[in-house]
Amino acid sequence: MEVHNVDLTISAVAEKQYPNTQFPEIALVGRSNVGKSSLTNVLINRNKFARTSSQPGKTQTLNFYNIEDKLYFVDVPGYGYAKASKASREKWGRMIETYLTKREQLKGVITLVDGRHAPTDDDISMHNWLKYYNIPILTVATKMDKISGGKWNKQESLIKKTLQLDANEPLIMFSALTKAGKNEIWRWIEGRMKR
Repeated sequence: MEVHNVDLTISAVAEKQYPNTQFPEIALVGRSNVGKSSLTNVLINRNKFARTSSQPGKTQTLNFYNIEDKLYFVDVPGYGYAKASKASREKWGRMIETYLTKREQLKGVITLVDGRHAPTDDDISMHNWLKYYNIPILTVATKMDKISGGKWNKQESLIKKTLQLDANEPLIMFSALTKAGKNEIWRWIEGRMKR
């Protein structure tokens, strides 16, 4: 998709604040500092529209980005941030669960993992939870520019094995720096928009 118009419509904390449209929605989930904002910025052809943070766990809302009045990207608060209070983590957890399980406009979830390492226990739990609810998943391994090209296959195998991805579960290796994987991610998104 050629992106020219993007708008942060709302940062929501409750269902009643969600946009009242029938646009398809694609959620982006992952650990704090895994690169959700960087991925969003590459996909929408902007440098700093979605803000990256040096403070993990800073996003505490569901951020709805209107893309060309055709779809929403929904930036979900990062998980796995130890410094957040237990009460905050539980509140985010309820907010995220409500959105992911009840939102009819949700057409799929892009789950991000740090491509430099094996997926964490939190990554595995999120993946399994999304599968349990039959939510279409695209796994994206981020920060691949930090790994030499000769090691990509090894990392890809490690991620597939750790998450127990079957042949029908896509994995795309992505770099915000080189934009590797961008077109493949858009193809998956556009395929979900038609459903």
